[in-house]
Amino acid sequence: MKKSYIFVALILCLGAYCYIAPLQFRGGFLDPNVGILNWGLITLIFFALTILAFLFEFETAATGAKQIVLVSMLGTISALSRLPFAALMNFQPCTFFIICSGYVFGPVAGFMVAALTTLISNLFLGHGPWTVYQIFTWGLVGVSAGYLRRVPVRSDRAKIILLLVFGAVWGMLYGVIINIWFWAAFIYPLTLKTYLLTLLNAVWWDLSHSLANVVFLLFFGTKTLAIMERFKKRFFWTYERQEAK
Repeated sequence: MKKSYIFVALILCLGAYCYIAPLQFRGGFLDPNVGILNWGLITLIFFALTILAFLFEFETAATGAKQIVLVSMLGTISALSRLPFAALMNFQPCTFFIICSGYVFGPVAGFMVAALTTLISNLFLGHGPWTVYQIFTWGLVGVSAGYLRRVPVRSDRAKIILLLVFGAVWGMLYGVIINIWFWAAFIYPLTLKTYLLTLLNAVWWDLSHSLANVVFLLFFGTKTLAIMERFKKRFFWTYERQEAK
């Protein structure tokens, strides 16, 4: 089994554990409402393992300095594109760049672009407990976009339609995951009911995010993917041994 599959499985398991802990361990040792192992420690472990796993995978996946520079450049562009849209209720192009990066360059590169987007943009917008969840959630967007490329499509139009649906779904799913930080930090007790109310309170932000993904993919998706594909052909290469005749 490829190491990337193992890392993705690890991230999903950790995310699922952090997600269900407040609902399944009420009153016990792992209950973040009363337990000794509080939510802050859980997320710290989750953050460290998640980032280290993908850093190690990216270290082995990158074959040269040009690839590292390219991923860094994409992460920086994505981060800076977030700043002018900061006041527009989550209507921003970051997820669009992350989707395109993951789709063209693969799951690990998609995660790294997402991590850089979060770390760089939050230097201007502010770091906090939400940073962990942003890296994880945007990272999942990039990872899943990398595997989306394996879905067979017959035309460029079908590919864009697939990406539009993908972006719309992730606009809402992003909110389902990212709102956990607010629920865990400011809501008591941590129950399914209070979590659903937290999601309802943020539904307009999630709809705005979903709309932004659709708009940017619709108007800029084809051109952006074409540009990234050209860079991929130029900087990403594999060695194939030819058999002696």
